[in-house]
Amino acid sequence: MTSTDAVTSSAPDYDDFAATYAAANDNSLFNAWYARPEMLRLAGDVRGKRVLDAGCGHGPLMVALRDHGAVVAGFDLSPAMIDIAADRLGSDSEVQVVDLSAPLPYDDDEFDIVTCSLALHYVQDWAPALAELRRVLKPGGRLVVSIIHPFVYAFCYQDEDYFALTRYSEDYEHDGATFTLTYWHRPLQDVINAFLDAGLVITSATEPAADLDTPTELLPPEGRRFICFLFFALESP
Repeated sequence: MTSTDAVTSSAPDYDDFAATYAAANDNSLFNAWYARPEMLRLAGDVRGKRVLDAGCGHGPLMVALRDHGAVVAGFDLSPAMIDIAADRLGSDSEVQVVDLSAPLPYDDDEFDIVTCSLALHYVQDWAPALAELRRVLKPGGRLVVSIIHPFVYAFCYQDEDYFALTRYSEDYEHDGATFTLTYWHRPLQDVINAFLDAGLVITSATEPAADLDTPTELLPPEGRRFICFLFFALESP
């Protein structure tokens, strides 16, 4: 882990290691066996539904949603990630380069469901982002969100102010390559209040166990239950 003062990367820097990150993400414990199964569970029955994947990365959740019968669209800030997503989803895929913190190029009430998996923690100001996600949702539509659990920051950076909005970076390695990701930490109360201030209704908050089919060799010593990500299902009234 790097110091909270070391800000050396942001979401666009995924372009520098998109292929390496995608390869690591596809079958990793935290993504393939923990985050994606819970995102799909919270999304519910998506058959025939119009679903937007906000911050889709290289498209693994989009592929899973499509395979479950959804009509999918997605966007990400990284052109390299979008190129990989387009290759995986095929020529009929609706993916484009868009900034989650900017106005979205979709109509009002366009989607039945919006998923936003492990993307909001790259955004400093959630208010405009959540306003846009709510705008493109149909009334009664569902927004499913996952973020780094705020308590992870509290545990890893015990000398820092848990209650402050803080930008921090961490280094990761895969196949001999090192890459740096930069996040915005906010305390749990700010996470919840951001959703409420956006006019969204929280219907579920979960801290799931890893999928039952997770290969044993991928599980940490503490087993299937551990603090890593936090998941929310929300509705647009």
